[in-house]
Amino acid sequence: MKYAVDRIEDDIVVLENITSGDIINENIKKLPKNIKEGTILIKKDNGYSLDLNTEKERRDDFRSRLERLKNLKK
Repeated sequence: MKYAVDRIEDDIVVLENITSGDIINENIKKLPKNIKEGTILIKKDNGYSLDLNTEKERRDDFRSRLERLKNLKK
């Protein structure tokens, strides 16, 4: 399953399943270092790993959508 880091509150990281929208909380110590809002993680039996490809695709998609919205206002 893939999760996006929604927010970090002290030692708790709020993760959103990018398919279902379900929310889970995880202790930051169980996650890879240097995560931030928007980081995409893959949950496996032995823990979490970064998914840099999906993260880049999602960020590029969001940037593209924002640009289209800006152009509509002109």
